[in-house]
Amino acid sequence: MDDAPDLWKALADPTRRKILDELADRDGQTLFELCGRLTMKHQMGSSRQAVSQHLDVLAAVGLISTRREGRYKFHHLHTEPLERLTDRWRPAKET
Repeated sequence: MDDAPDLWKALADPTRRKILDELADRDGQTLFELCGRLTMKHQMGSSRQAVSQHLDVLAAVGLISTRREGRYKFHHLHTEPLERLTDRWRPAKET
C-alpha cells in the first residue's frame, strides 16, 4: 500500500513542518518543550492539544516516534519516510 498521499498530507500543514524543523534542530523533545519553541521561535500560539494532534498525524505516517519515561513522552524525528518520496525521482543506477 502506498502511504505517500498520507505523507504529503502530513507535510502540507505548516505547523507540522515547524514541528519537524524543531525536532531536526533538537531531537527528543516533550510536548511542553515543542509548544514553547513554537511560541518563542515561530510566534505560533497553538494549544498543547492542537500540537498533540499534529504529533499524532506525524507519528501515523512514521515521521516521528514517541518514547515514554515516567510521566514524560519524548518525540523523535525519523526521516526515512521522506527518502521514499524522493526515491521516485532518482535515476536508476547503471550497472
